[in-house]
Amino acid sequence: MPFSSLGLSPILLKNIEKQDYKSIYPIQEQAIPAILKKQDVLGIAKTGSGKTASYVLPLLHQLEGSKPAKNRHIKALILVPTRELAVQVGEVVNLFSEGLSQSVKSLAVYGGVSINPQMIKLQGVQLLIATPGRLIDLIASKAISLSEVETLVFDEADKMLNLGFQEEVNKIISLCPNKRQNILFSATLSEDIEKITQLVLQQPTVIKIDTDEYTIDKIVQTGYFISEEKKGPLLRFLIHKENMQQVLVFTSSTFKADSVTEKLNKNGIEARAIHSKKSQGARLEALNRFKAGKTRVLVTTDLLARGIDIQFLPYVINYELPRSPKDYIHRIGRTGRAEKSGEAISFVTPEDQHHFKVIQKKMKKWVTMVDGDSLI
Repeated sequence: MPFSSLGLSPILLKNIEKQDYKSIYPIQEQAIPAILKKQDVLGIAKTGSGKTASYVLPLLHQLEGSKPAKNRHIKALILVPTRELAVQVGEVVNLFSEGLSQSVKSLAVYGGVSINPQMIKLQGVQLLIATPGRLIDLIASKAISLSEVETLVFDEADKMLNLGFQEEVNKIISLCPNKRQNILFSATLSEDIEKITQLVLQQPTVIKIDTDEYTIDKIVQTGYFISEEKKGPLLRFLIHKENMQQVLVFTSSTFKADSVTEKLNKNGIEARAIHSKKSQGARLEALNRFKAGKTRVLVTTDLLARGIDIQFLPYVINYELPRSPKDYIHRIGRTGRAEKSGEAISFVTPEDQHHFKVIQKKMKKWVTMVDGDSLI
């Protein structure tokens, strides 16, 4: 099915063509018509399944043809769990809103930076992307009103609740009009998601896109048996041997992320760390440099395991294994996206071997194992 059959405006179709969208994703094919019909939507889809465009495009279509709201009374609200995802969604909105016949002003707001510039920029905003905590701060400062919100979107709702935003989410819902369109996307359908679904959604169109198998099938997975003290030398060996130019490395702590980054730089491999203890400015700069290919290795925690889209990322390395099989899927799912292949590498110490077997069993795929100690 082509995008032209979905009922989007000609300018949006032109912008889609500019972004070289060669085919429509299943989530987009099902969600866009439902959202255009003003139906509530529950979408269960993994990161990388094309869901951001599936709600951004119909939102822009609706706003383009609507009357402007009163100043500081937004019409569409997109709630996201992290600063990085807020920035990313904002970038997608800007890409698709270019040249609209009726300008749609949007803004992404999040914590970790000064609130005053954000308060000033809220002038005339119709579509707001926000993290829950910063939005509550802006409401408390009377910088924004939710009384005219027509569409409320929850993106990565499961992660939002896992991060402890339940109280903020409940307050935000209470400040929106009772009559509105609700759109909720989540990677999983947990008990918490079912509760918020019952609270928010009215006879929703339910869309379930199982992308785990598709994503994994596009990824070449290799595990290396390695002792803890040889992980650093093995990492540098693989980067040099395979001439890796864009590598996302996952660690289990901010301390380890900084340590791995420092050793890579000392050995002539340009690397940056990005995690929760870095300032928002440092995090955005590191991520943008990595996306642009200016930084060879980005070392992170599970902060980037979900919600961040890095197109055509060729390599993901688990320097340390995550705690759960689901987190493993989210991590390696940063590669093998947009119908491109990718490679995921995991370092497995003797203490990790049982845990890694559990991960493989849960994802129903066995990983090729190599003796890493013999390589260095």
